Amino acid sequence: METGGRKTLADIDFFEDLTGELACSAPAEAESIGRRIRSVREEQGISREELARLTGFELDYLAGVEAGEIQPPLGELMRLSRALHSAFGAIVSGAGEKPYAVTRVHERRLVQRSSAPGGKRHLYSYRSLAPQVRGRHMEAFLVQLGPAAEQGLSLHEGEEFVFVLEGTARLEIGGETFDLDPGDSAYYLSTTPHRISARGERATILAVLYPA
Repeated sequence: METGGRKTLADIDFFEDLTGELACSAPAEAESIGRRIRSVREEQGISREELARLTGFELDYLAGVEAGEIQPPLGELMRLSRALHSAFGAIVSGAGEKPYAVTRVHERRLVQRSSAPGGKRHLYSYRSLAPQVRGRHMEAFLVQLGPAAEQGLSLHEGEEFVFVLEGTARLEIGGETFDLDPGDSAYYLSTTPHRISARGERATILAVLYPA
């Protein structure tokens, strides 16, 4: 397949089998993320007001997250996990029970479709690639990006590596903008204000996050 005269790294039929067409509504797993956040918060005796103070998020926003009505981007989930002193992976895709994982194409699990706060616009969808590994320090995702929403840049602890598989991804970071084509990659400290989105309608990346 060619996109704008450029060959992608994967044949489109294989690519669609890989990612699947993702439904517009948030899946049940997205709702369980909110339940996990609420459970961890209550277990630690942290009020929603205190969590708002620790993260800078509005109370209504946190209530929507815990109710499964809002699916926050990965960067915001990192901030929540740090404030709750909880492993990022345990909140996003579960704790895991194995020392290793081999994930087949059909086993890739849709974690959630992120949505803009206070609106219905979807920012991206992602599939967790190795949620079964216990005590993991990295999180690998297959991410389907949409166009940038009207919101600020992301800023949190950790490191990120992205590799473009299909389409063109736009990375805004450190006051610069980079258009990344299939085969291009970027590695950056998450403490640098950043945002990644599709330059067109859709782009797909492999993202590896290390939430320090």
